[in-house]
Amino acid sequence: MSLAEPVIRCEELTVAYGDDVVLRDVSLDVPRGAFLPFVGPNGAGKTTLLRTILGLVKPRRGRVVAPFVRRPPGYVPQQKAIDPLYPVSTRGIVEMGLYPKLGPWRRPSADDRRAVDGALRRFGLEAHERKTFAELSGGMKQKALLARAFASGAEVFVMDEPTSELDEQSEHEVLAQLHALSRDEGRTVLLAHHGLDKIASLAEMICLVDHGRTRIVPTSEASSWREDAHRMGGGINVQ
Repeated sequence: MSLAEPVIRCEELTVAYGDDVVLRDVSLDVPRGAFLPFVGPNGAGKTTLLRTILGLVKPRRGRVVAPFVRRPPGYVPQQKAIDPLYPVSTRGIVEMGLYPKLGPWRRPSADDRRAVDGALRRFGLEAHERKTFAELSGGMKQKALLARAFASGAEVFVMDEPTSELDEQSEHEVLAQLHALSRDEGRTVLLAHHGLDKIASLAEMICLVDHGRTRIVPTSEASSWREDAHRMGGGINVQ
């Protein structure tokens, strides 16, 4: 994994909200095709780092080098942000992935419709395509949002706690789908996650984030890194 070409590079990022410095001197190379969970306690800066990578938060210092001008990332928001905003069908949600390509007025071509069909099939949503988003279960909602990002043709997927509101079975299914995007499709998958218990068997590498201290390490080294963090005053939870 470490030998793969970086698709995203963070160079000495410092990010702050007013006087509150959330990330300090973060330098990371994200390998192309990685399945990379960002793990750490609540408030550690995981979401801020991902939003900075997306360009939604401007760093106070440093820069992010990413291919998003050429091909925008597939951002998957938390599903609770979608319910009140988009009272449309599951298929309609997935078709939104085509908007960056089509713009507001162009109608989908036959190839575009096939791409949507493929995304619905890829995430097991064919039988639910006519249901409204609100009618779906939590796991199916998350899969619909993943299918939307997949239909866009994005090379990089970025997710903020994609399994936080799911039951154990749905969480397992969604994480397996995300891992398959990296393993089978060569997509880069970045996701904020609260711990290692559900992803240790899937991820070769993790990005540990603990109150501004950030590092990509092999999953097998996470426990020793946690012990070092505790000795230095950190509190990362990788249980």
